[in-house]
Amino acid sequence: MRAVMPTLTDIADEYEFLEADDRYRLLIDLGRALEPMPDALKTDATLVRGCSASVWVYPMPTDDGTLHFLADSNAAITKGIIALVLLTVQDRTPADILATDIEAALAPFDLKNQLSSNRTQGIPNMIALIRETAARQAD
Repeated sequence: MRAVMPTLTDIADEYEFLEADDRYRLLIDLGRALEPMPDALKTDATLVRGCSASVWVYPMPTDDGTLHFLADSNAAITKGIIALVLLTVQDRTPADILATDIEAALAPFDLKNQLSSNRTQGIPNMIALIRETAARQAD
């Protein structure tokens, strides 16, 4: 059974009122709440390029036509960031994912100003990988 994740809006509302240290904790908690990703899926094929930490994203097409993603990272903050990214697209159809402005959805978190550049440099690559997967599934 999958854990019920809070909505991006709920998290953004909470995040807005937090101090920097608490924002880090919130991201770490989000990462901890991610569904476990089996080590067997952490391969070169699922590794997101261009991230300072190791990040793996594994898409799983479902019977109802949506995409469910498993993800993990060897860095707690980065794992929280990928959790945020996934909240924008998790269990949606490929067409919905392609129509989603993921960057705009993440804008309230102001990650570029909250985190060091080496922590955020991989975000566009995470998003690109998710979009490429959705585009392949949509064809």
